[in-house]
Amino acid sequence: MGLLYLNNEIIKNNMLLEQAKEMLMLAKQELHSAQYAKITSTAVSLKNEVMEMIAKVRERKGKLDLPIVSRKHLRRISDRTALQSADNAEKFIATRKIDSFESLANFTADKEQRYQELETVHLSKGQKLNRLKELSKMYALFAPIQAMYKESQSLKGLAKMRYDKEHKDSLSKYPELKERMQSLLQNGEKITPKQWKAEIQSLQSEYDSIGKEQSKTAAELAYAEVISYNKKNLERELQNESRQHSKQQSKIKRREEEI
Repeated sequence: MGLLYLNNEIIKNNMLLEQAKEMLMLAKQELHSAQYAKITSTAVSLKNEVMEMIAKVRERKGKLDLPIVSRKHLRRISDRTALQSADNAEKFIATRKIDSFESLANFTADKEQRYQELETVHLSKGQKLNRLKELSKMYALFAPIQAMYKESQSLKGLAKMRYDKEHKDSLSKYPELKERMQSLLQNGEKITPKQWKAEIQSLQSEYDSIGKEQSKTAAELAYAEVISYNKKNLERELQNESRQHSKQQSKIKRREEEI
């Protein structure tokens, strides 16, 4: 009797242990299901509406449409074929981590501000660069004539008369070139050709670098313009198709009622 009782207790305990294992497994499964549901829900919420729009346009037309009237930055792009590529548009969206049209609008606003900053700096450096180039070019004309004038001033008597006669045409240009040279100098600025050359090289490098960034920013804004246009264009087309479908359904219904 005692042995039977002991066996029953062992069996009972084993059953309880198995039930505990089953409960633990079920709990793990429920936790896994809950985690999976959460992950799935998050994945759904992270759907990229911009990517979805591009995919729809690709499916319908194979490529993106260009605006009939070129936008501000689009008109700066000479070869616009690349902007119509759905693959390129998707890469653009993915690499800039744009996940919604709101995000695209924020990106556009930031890039527009940056473009304006670049344009201002580029224009300023361009003006300085052009002035220095003009100074250097003017000095290249003025310097040899100035040297002749100084040589003439250093001579006296017959030697000066012979020199002035020999260089008559060049010396006659000295007053005009001197006036033009001085008109380019600002606020007591001195003639410093070596310094101008160094500044030109430095400014040219900065000017070119800013120009490249400006071109890149313009291309990014052109992509944003094309993508935004396709969103509105797709919405317009779908609305028109929906209206056409409703009209057709109404006609079919009227015909059925007449029959």
